[in-house]
Amino acid sequence: MKSQFIGPKKLYIAKLLLLAFIVNAYSLLLDALNAMAQDGNAGIQQATTMVKGYFDTGCSLMYAIGAVVGIVGAIKVFNKWNAGEPDTNKVAAAWFGSCIFLVVVATVIKSFFGL
Repeated sequence: MKSQFIGPKKLYIAKLLLLAFIVNAYSLLLDALNAMAQDGNAGIQQATTMVKGYFDTGCSLMYAIGAVVGIVGAIKVFNKWNAGEPDTNKVAAAWFGSCIFLVVVATVIKSFFGL
């Protein structure tokens, strides 16, 4: 049926082009896999070095976020205290606790991993 609309020569050329495309795509895939392959130990060492390099920056960022949380909490507690609201102690404990949590987590992680 197909040969009525497409000549046998065109069908043969189309099949040949499809085969060439598939072989080329397979070849590119294998080249990409070979390029990404590396020694497992070298990859782990490189990842360890990168994490150690970013860790101090991350801890400093957590300290900065803790400072901002502390300032925002202090302002909110001050506003509630001046307004005479009765739940000021709970709000102060919550904000202070979240600030302390950020600082303690950063310090504990730093000392736990020995960085």
